Amino acid sequence: MQAHDFSLVAAVLAVSAAVGLLAVKLRQPLIVAFIGVGILVGPAGTGWVESEGTVELLARLGIAVLLFLVGLRLDLHLVRTTGPVALATGLGQVLFTSVIGYLIALALGMDTVTALYVAVALTFSSTIIIVKLLSDKRELEQLHGRIAVGYLIVQDIAVVLVMIGLTAFGRRTGGTGGGMAAEMALVVAKGLGLLAGIALLMRHVLPGLLHHVARSQELLLLFGVAYAVSVAALSEWLGFSSEVGAFLAGVSLATTPYRDAMGARLVSLRDFLLLFFFLELGAGLEFSDAGAQIAEALVFSAFVLAGKPLIVVAVMTAMRYPVRVGFLTGITAAQISEFSLILAALGHSLGHITAAAVSLITVVGLVTIGGSTYLVLDSHRLYRSLERGLARFERGRGHRPELSDDHRDVDVILYGLGRFGGPLADRLGEAGHRVLAVDFDPHRVRRNDRYGVTAVYGSAEDVHFLEALPLGRARCVISTISLPETNRALLHGLRHHEYRGVIALTAHTRRTARQLRSEGVDLVIEPFGSAASAVTESLEDLLRR
Repeated sequence: MQAHDFSLVAAVLAVSAAVGLLAVKLRQPLIVAFIGVGILVGPAGTGWVESEGTVELLARLGIAVLLFLVGLRLDLHLVRTTGPVALATGLGQVLFTSVIGYLIALALGMDTVTALYVAVALTFSSTIIIVKLLSDKRELEQLHGRIAVGYLIVQDIAVVLVMIGLTAFGRRTGGTGGGMAAEMALVVAKGLGLLAGIALLMRHVLPGLLHHVARSQELLLLFGVAYAVSVAALSEWLGFSSEVGAFLAGVSLATTPYRDAMGARLVSLRDFLLLFFFLELGAGLEFSDAGAQIAEALVFSAFVLAGKPLIVVAVMTAMRYPVRVGFLTGITAAQISEFSLILAALGHSLGHITAAAVSLITVVGLVTIGGSTYLVLDSHRLYRSLERGLARFERGRGHRPELSDDHRDVDVILYGLGRFGGPLADRLGEAGHRVLAVDFDPHRVRRNDRYGVTAVYGSAEDVHFLEALPLGRARCVISTISLPETNRALLHGLRHHEYRGVIALTAHTRRTARQLRSEGVDLVIEPFGSAASAVTESLEDLLRR
């Protein structure tokens, strides 16, 4: 596609809109639809879109804006708290997946180098696709969303290092070990220099500059895009990926008071530009020799769709996270990354693997990206269908709260210390009530310092967990969790243990509230409705004055 071929761009957009409308009518993910459009208009289809051109440029801009927004909304405090589990999950998944994938490839008759490339390609998951899906589901701020973004970033850093190493090795096949060490030291020095430069900008330049830029909302939008793309280009020039630079650009603005305004104005631009990323991804897929590799592709695809999530679940449950959190986090790993395709292309250009291996990885990528989209979108329903088997695994961990005699004498058991549960615990504690708070976010439990509130680690969906709680002394059990299935599980567990006190559950919709009342809940808390009533009363008082 030529840079000024306006009619072809219009045709591609029209086809995308039509296919997108059909996908919405059929309740299918737009991501899969747009990848399909990319295949249709790419070399394998009509040939409208080539490997390089306008669509590729717009796709790269979309990736930069997306990762800039991810960094912009990233709380550095949350990064520190989820760092250990993100690092352990990211590296653990890469290690176990590569080892198992390597053994599978050898069993299928591949040579050592090809098996190694295929195994490494299977380990990485797509940050761009998962962030988009979690953002659409409004789950980026939930515990599993934060952990998923954390371990995906760890994997992205790992794949960048792998590609830098391969490029250096490929260019210096006849070089000495000292030359390789010097080149890697130069890479480390460049990375430290990039981080130091961004840190100086954060401290001395960006706060004052943004104060002047924010006087115009249009200029704020332009500055955000220009800054993201500029740092991304600088990162690429230094030998890293543009994605890393765009993400760091967002992080550098995450502590400023203008991040929300900038982020809100960039969302629509992000969604539009990401269309071209998925089009370019579909157009870049190669299917040479794919027919002869169907069996191998299905074996690897099954391993990616089922094996990688189980590896994440195993790592997270070993770190004492609930199986539900581990499952929702692990399901985001059930695909290979666009970096996997780039890695395969790099290996082919270096002469390490054949075009057939690239084709195999491409087919696995197409199958797993499409399949994992459905898995992530239906993750909660899928967990409910597998809950019984997974629950046995979690109960085997034997994690129960250890409460002293003083802590067992409580008035209220409160589930959830989030945006609603945290302030509620504060009010109850300040009013003199003895509160036992239960939360499955280990960080919230560790940092709890509320007056009159004891925090323990646990899950509302674990019926056996109730055996360790002082239900006989608590006069009230409150759940501030908004998930209907979680509240129903807690309600059934309380009735199973014949709890006689007051049960108060939270509902975010009128339909859920009616269902809970019909099941005999003593108090249904509707925070949005209560907030609206309180605001209305305050406004009426002001208007009367």
